Amino acid sequence: MARHQLPKAASKQSMKIVLLGEGRVGKTSLMARFVHNSFKEDQQATIQAAFMSRQLQIDSQQVEVALWDTAGQERFHSLAPLYYRDADAALLVYDITDRDTLERVRHWVKELRTMVGDDIVLTILGNKSDLARERTVPEEEAAEFAQSIGAQHVSVSAKTGQGIETAVSNSAQKVLASRKQRGASARPPGGTGRRPGGIVIAEGGGGSNRGSSCC
Repeated sequence: MARHQLPKAASKQSMKIVLLGEGRVGKTSLMARFVHNSFKEDQQATIQAAFMSRQLQIDSQQVEVALWDTAGQERFHSLAPLYYRDADAALLVYDITDRDTLERVRHWVKELRTMVGDDIVLTILGNKSDLARERTVPEEEAAEFAQSIGAQHVSVSAKTGQGIETAVSNSAQKVLASRKQRGASARPPGGTGRRPGGIVIAEGGGGSNRGSSCC
């Protein structure tokens, strides 16, 4: 009598997504909104890096998404490659009320292309869409820039939650599609980019190693 084999369950995949941008654009608040669905007006600034993770289901595939929030202050810039060099995707955040922060995103794109290569999935996030009346960066301009580098542009708000779920899910979907196309093996479960002796803060929970100031 023939024995029927049950189909193997799809293994859980994991990926690392890093948030980059100036210190005042709201990266920490976006991460907290995505992981905990929470928002603090007086969110403290990240020092060096912070880490949180969340499970997603993308096209029936279980995915552990590790979000790394990097410090935006200039004095921490030299440390950034420690956190983004093995990232699968990057969320490049600017503040729609501050044109200088979009210019900084342009520099981050050049650095990522040089240090990581062209395989990294890029998404440009225009944060603080709830402050549309104070906008100084036209959405069309930012969208055109994103298109010019092969990235998607998403308007988001850490305060209201607009767009962040879509942005992370779309990035994760693109990473999975890229892996499938390359035939690359996924990181093993839990392979979220953490290193022995590295700074790990707030894995799916509260955090430490943060300074004063906002977001």
